[in-house]
Amino acid sequence: MNSMAIEDYQKNHWPNLEKAIDRLLIQNPTDHISVSYAQIYSYVYKCVCQQHSELLYRDLTTKISNHLQQVSTQLYTSKAETFIEDFDTVLSQYIASLQCIVPVFMYLNKFYIESKLNRDLKEDLMKLFAEHVAEKHINTLMPLLIKAHTMPFQVQPSTMASVVKGLYSLRPEWAKFAPALFSGFFFFFFLIHYIFLCVQQLFFVIICFFSSGDRSRKRASEDS
Repeated sequence: MNSMAIEDYQKNHWPNLEKAIDRLLIQNPTDHISVSYAQIYSYVYKCVCQQHSELLYRDLTTKISNHLQQVSTQLYTSKAETFIEDFDTVLSQYIASLQCIVPVFMYLNKFYIESKLNRDLKEDLMKLFAEHVAEKHINTLMPLLIKAHTMPFQVQPSTMASVVKGLYSLRPEWAKFAPALFSGFFFFFFLIHYIFLCVQQLFFVIICFFSSGDRSRKRASEDS
């Protein structure tokens, strides 16, 4: 890679990508931020084609790591009574941001991260959250979750479920610190999934029943 190509990346491509990443990282799940995804994708495409993949990946992960370190620092100021909700907020916001960031870096993911590193961009970025945020606060978060689990509705069930599911997806081994907590929520997830499948099957049976009835009435009408 020649010095002219690196200078072009540093002065043009990365600064524009960095601004877009900043805006995507600070958005709330319900926000609608005006970002040109086509333009971001175009910058990523040019970077990969100009052999800046390694540099781009390093800058992207460094940028997000720095952001997550700031998030972690802010969590240290959270009060115990709102810590579970605050953790859920930052995790949900980060996941929402990745839903925007990962697709526009698809070209980098396909032609560098998957093909050369044998990894996946989303998994790498979730590992950054585990490393810079979850690991730093797991010893505070877990006792609060266990306590809240014994006091129904102290924390909204949906929030509890979101945090427990999120922790398990980040590090399944964390479940061993609170087996009853994790098994209880995963039984709930299984039950909801089972109910959904039953309702779906019942709906299919009803549709088939009415469709069969319509055909029978049509044949009877034709015979008469």
